[in-house]
This record gives sequence, structure tokens and C-alpha cells, in this order.
Amino acid sequence: MATRIVDLDRGKLVTYPGNYDQYLLEKEEALRVEELQNAEFDRKLAQEEVWIRQGIKARRTRNEGRVRALKAMRRERGERREVMGTAKMQVEEASRSGKIVFEMEDVCYQVDGKQLVKDFSAQVLRGDKIALIGPNGCGKTTLLKLMLGQLQADSGRIHVGTKLEVAYFDQHRAELDPDKTVMDNLAEGKQEVMVNGKPRHVLGYLQDFLFHPKRAMTPVRALSGGERNRLLLARLFLKPSNLLILDEPTNDLDVETLELLEELIDSYQGTVLLVSHDRQFVDNTVTECWIFEGGGKIGRYVGGYHDARGQQEQYVALKQPAVKKIEEAAAPKAETVKRSSSKLSYKLQRELEQLPQLLEDLEAKLEALQTQVADASFFSQPHEQTQKVLADMAAAEQELEQAFERWEYLEALKNGG
Repeated sequence: MATRIVDLDRGKLVTYPGNYDQYLLEKEEALRVEELQNAEFDRKLAQEEVWIRQGIKARRTRNEGRVRALKAMRRERGERREVMGTAKMQVEEASRSGKIVFEMEDVCYQVDGKQLVKDFSAQVLRGDKIALIGPNGCGKTTLLKLMLGQLQADSGRIHVGTKLEVAYFDQHRAELDPDKTVMDNLAEGKQEVMVNGKPRHVLGYLQDFLFHPKRAMTPVRALSGGERNRLLLARLFLKPSNLLILDEPTNDLDVETLELLEELIDSYQGTVLLVSHDRQFVDNTVTECWIFEGGGKIGRYVGGYHDARGQQEQYVALKQPAVKKIEEAAAPKAETVKRSSSKLSYKLQRELEQLPQLLEDLEAKLEALQTQVADASFFSQPHEQTQKVLADMAAAEQELEQAFERWEYLEALKNGG
């Protein structure tokens, strides 16, 4: 759906026109060119360093302009920020669970009169990878808590399988102590952690998750959202498990870490329950979708997000009365009716005309906020101040997405779609 991608890399914002796949190709090429340019720069710098260290005779004839140029090259090299490494993740898998992980029959649950789960029945088998999809507040996390026994269903039956060892990724970061350092949150003062049965130094393990040793000594409250997510993943994967529950794990993760997480889920031998709004991530990781369709109804569909939506549309089409199809076929001047119905009202036409300027303003607002966050000193500011800017940026992103969707809808309506 995207028409351009804004990439934040080492404090610089670069805009790439086109969709996500095109962005990946252009980004790869840009990094390749940058690597070649850096190699050529380093070669020239090495030559100049050899020249400046030549003997007395050479120093007598030194060109002062060349010396100044060398100093400038040294400064440029010192300010260069290298590409961040790629995260390395391994999940600690426990012994296999029983074949049936969960079995639910006619489960119902409501809060303050709002039906979140209604007559839901399902069976989860060992090795299933299931996504829970729906808007915020629809009951996804509630259903997970019902399945884990943290909440009691109003009615119905939930059977939990045997030998379950659960690793739970919490979108609210409730497990992190903001006053402790990254290192202490991970290892609680220990110098080593056990990874796949072998001891590893804490700092070395944290480097697998892109934490520089100096950053590992930083209090959690000073971390960015992406860094907190990486820390949670580092903690999560130390725990032996055969049931992995991931509640919005993709928030704030960089592209490379996302792809690595996809590979890890794909190779995981246990069961995965995933809550995510990232449609591409869902498509790449799950074998089944549970979609919250309103009023407590949860539809079960085979495949990823787009597979599920396709099945939904087929189901709705099959439910349309046959009479309606006959009437539509027999209706006179159907083409004329369609053209007239697709014409926008004056109010909607005005809204459509104003949307391009609104989109431009929202993009400028978002870019200004992203520039603030990209500044190296941003996270040294008071926690409340940084959180407000991050919240404003998230709200701006959502507002921009909604405006784009509205523009696409009105354009389709105008063209008779």
C-alpha cells in the first residue's frame, strides 16, 4: 500500500519512492555504493597518512593545503557512523508439549457488558502458528489470558495441554525495571547466562541483540522503543519454552531484526500465538488466523493475513441472497445507475480536494518529529519529554495512515470502484 518509504539510518532520514519491496532493493544498492565509497576514501586517507610520515626531506616540501585536507579527512573518518550489525537470535526450546496444546469449547467472556469472546471453539495442536488479528481493545490479549488461566471464562470449557513451558512477550514491557541497567534486567547481576546449555558472557550475548557494551550499562528508562523490544526478546529467548506467545513483538524493530525474528518463528518447533498489526509479518510467519469480527465473534481462517481476508470475502459473497443477484441482472440501465451512484456529493468532493494538502502537512509534521528522535542527544532528555515526542510521533503516523486510507477510499468512490 505504501507509495514511499522513509528510512532512518544512523541519524539520517532518506526517502525512497515506491513500495516496500522496491525500498529493499534500493536500500541494498545504496549500502553497496556506500561501502565502495568508504573503501576508496580509506585508501586515499592511508596514502596521505604515509605521505605525512615521510622523512625530513619530504616534510620540508610539504604543501600546507594538503596538510589541511588531511586533517579534514581525519575528522570525516572519525565522524563516520558504521552500519549497525545484524541481530543474532536463538530461542531456547524446551522438551515437546503434548499433542493438544489448547482445546476450547463455547467459550464466552465479557467486561462491563461488552462481549469480547462469544461461543468460541477451537483446538490448538503442537506446532501450530496462529495470529490473533483485530483492532485495539477487541479482546486479543484477553483471549490469551483466558487460555493461560489468568482470567476465568464466564462460560464454556478451556482445556490446557500437558508439559507446557510458556515464554511470553509483553507489548507493555511490564517485565522491565526502568531503573536497572540493560545488563541487570537481563542477568540480575550475573556475569554469564546459559544459551542452549552453554554459558555465555552477558555482554557478548547482548551484542547479538545489537547492544554495545557501553549501551548495556544504560538504565532501561533511557532506551528507545526498539531497544526495549530487543532487550525483551533477549530475555525471552533465554527461557526454555515450547509455547511462544508474542504480543506485538514487531513494534519499533528495524527491518533486519524483523526478518531474523520471522526466520526464528519459522524454524521454531513449538507452538506460536502471535498478536500483531504488521500484516506482512503475519503473512510470513503463521499458518492460521483468528480474526475478531465484532460482538465477540472470532473467525478462524487457514493461512496468513491476506489468505484470511480472501476467505472472509468469499464467505460474505456466498451469504448474499440469490434474489439480489437476479434483481441486479434485470435492473434497467444498470450502467447509468452505477455511474450516477459513483458521483461524489459536494461535501465529499471538497474533502477529496483538500486531502492532498492535509497529507502533505501530516508528512511534514511526522518528518519533523522523526528528525527530533533521530538526534543523538534525544534520549538524554528527561524521560517524560522523550515519551511525549514518541507518543506524538506514533499518533502522527496513525493519523497519516488514516488520511491515506480515506483518500484511497474517496478516489475509488469517485471512479465508481
